[in-house]
Parts: sequence; C-alpha cells; structure tokens
Amino acid sequence: MTATGPEPVRPGGTVLIVDDDPVSLQFLADALASLPDVQVRTFSHGTALLEAARAERPDLIITDMQMPEVDGLAILQAFAATEYLPPVPIIVVTGSDNRDVRRRALQLGASDFLTKPLDPDEIRVRCRNLVNLTRAQRALSDRAAWLAAEVRRATGTVVAREHETIFRLARAAEYRDWETGTHIRRIAEYCRLIAERLGLPASLQEDLYLAAPLHDLGKLGIPDYILRKPSRLSPEEYAVMQRHTVIGHELLHDSPSHLLHLGAEIALTHHERFDGTGYPQGLAGSAIPLVGRIVAVADVFDALISSRPYKACWPREEARALVLRGAGSEFDPDCVDAFMAEWDPILVAAERWSDEAQLGARTDTAAAL
Repeated sequence: MTATGPEPVRPGGTVLIVDDDPVSLQFLADALASLPDVQVRTFSHGTALLEAARAERPDLIITDMQMPEVDGLAILQAFAATEYLPPVPIIVVTGSDNRDVRRRALQLGASDFLTKPLDPDEIRVRCRNLVNLTRAQRALSDRAAWLAAEVRRATGTVVAREHETIFRLARAAEYRDWETGTHIRRIAEYCRLIAERLGLPASLQEDLYLAAPLHDLGKLGIPDYILRKPSRLSPEEYAVMQRHTVIGHELLHDSPSHLLHLGAEIALTHHERFDGTGYPQGLAGSAIPLVGRIVAVADVFDALISSRPYKACWPREEARALVLRGAGSEFDPDCVDAFMAEWDPILVAAERWSDEAQLGARTDTAAAL
C-alpha cells in the first residue's frame, strides 16, 4: 500500500489447476497461456493443490470433478470448511451433467463449471472474467482495510490530543493552588490501582486514570485569598471553598466528551462521605458514584502525605492508618480494602511522582542540556 491508499488493480493473476489426467492438465494450462500476466501452476493431486493454496493467495482454482482420493467435491468442501484457506473462486471441470452433483458443488461454493469436451476460448473467457473479478474484490477489500486503518490512526490522534488537553486543564487548577502538578499524576495512578483491584473493566480503569485529575478543576473559581490562605479557613471561607465541587461539575458536565462527563461526576462527588456527612449533596453509601468514592480515598491520602505552607506532610504509614480508620465512615470500605491491597504499588507511584523526584528529573535534564 502507498501513503494514499492501496496499489491500483493490475491485470493478471495466479491460477492453480488440479487434474489427475496429465493430458487434460496440460490442455487447461495451454489454454490459459495466452492470457496476459496470468501465472499458471499445475498439480496432479488435490492434496498438493490445497497445500499450495494455503501458502499463497491464488486468484482462481480449476479442479477436475473426478479424481482419486481428493476429488473436486472434497476440494470445495475443504475451502468451505477451513478458515486457513483463502476465499477464492473455483471452477469445476466435469464430463457429467448429473444435476445432483452440480447442485452439491454449487452448495459447497463452486463459482462456475467447464463441461468436457473443453473449448480453449471458453476456458480463457471464463477464467479471465473470474480472475479480474477476484482481483477487483480484493482491491476493494484492501481499500476498506486501509481506510479503516486511517480512521483508527486519525481517531488515535484525536484521543491523544483530548487526553493531553484534559491533563493540561487539570494542571491549570493545580497552579491556582500550592501544587506543582505532581499531585494529579499521583491521584491518577492511585485511582487506577484501586479500580483494578476492584475488578472494574479495563476501559473504566483507563477512563478513571484520565478523568480523576479533573477532581479539583472547580478551584479555578475560588478566590486566591481563600485558595492560597496559609492558615486554617474560617467557616465562611470553608463554605466558599466547598463550592469548588459544584463549579467543577458546572464546567464539565455539558461536554460531549465522555471523559469530561466522568470528570464532572468526580468533581461533584469526591468530597462526599460514605456516612452521608460530606458535601455538596450529603450523599451516603452507594448513592455516591463509585468513581467519586475511589477518588475520595486517593485524594485524602495524597493530601496527607503532601507538604503545604499551612501543614507538614504526614509519614505515609500514618496517612495509611487514617485511611484505614475512615473505612465505613469517610470512605467506602471496599475502596479502602482495594487501597490497602495495592499498598506497595501505591508507594511506588507516590515516590515516582513525588515533588522531589520530579524536581530531580528536571534538574538532571537541564544539566544534560
């Protein structure tokens, strides 16, 4: 195939002929010799023809009906029943006008018949027409396959751009806060690990990985004096901060993107508590969407192990213990169990995407330049 599509159809093709009578076999081969660019291969036994058909892509097969061991019907049946043999038109040569035999051959996939005594001109015309039809059909199939591949490639490009846009949008919210962008990376990794342990479908695991970083997008709508306050918020300020869940939902929910829809659901529900004392809706138990329950565990844990101007980071084991104590009250017990079961991979993700590790990576890159 070329960059613009499959190669154009060219005349010619490959014809395989099988007949146990050497005289008839040579007669058929000679009749096709004058067709331009047609390659003819002859076989005296049906088994040899079937082996050759498996190894290459013939454009036409001509088989005699009456042969010892593997006859014309057996060859037709092999092509009809075996997925390893390529679809190919088959002409059956017969000296019989038995209607039952012909009907059986047609049922097994015979494309045409040549009746003995054979006429060279008729052989050439019938074979040329079937070869040209086969090659045209294959060219159409190749074109369809090429177009499908192009659609997959283009779709992959669009999806990749959507994923990049979602991550950059999530980082925009983090820059409003004290974060460096590594928080959303860690959240994404934790959520995927929890979802995998819960046995969620692989597609949902991937979608959650991509959408979870949008959980705090609503912070774009929170005033700086509250968002960046280096001390404890007053009750009034905390009420304003709580609105980031609703703002994030409003920013995302009406998008045609299913990932942004998922991000909207996460933004709205990741501060709900399993016992119903969370916000903004006071949902409880299974009324909280599962993605919100998963992100709640990941977000609290990462907030605890992260340093802020108004708080020191917690040791990871202490943060783990708090998550465990919150099972059934703040957190879904199943999500906590999944989190605990994935503890070692979560520690690996926390270290890999720690602020210190990423700062070191950027320093090493700058030094190399």
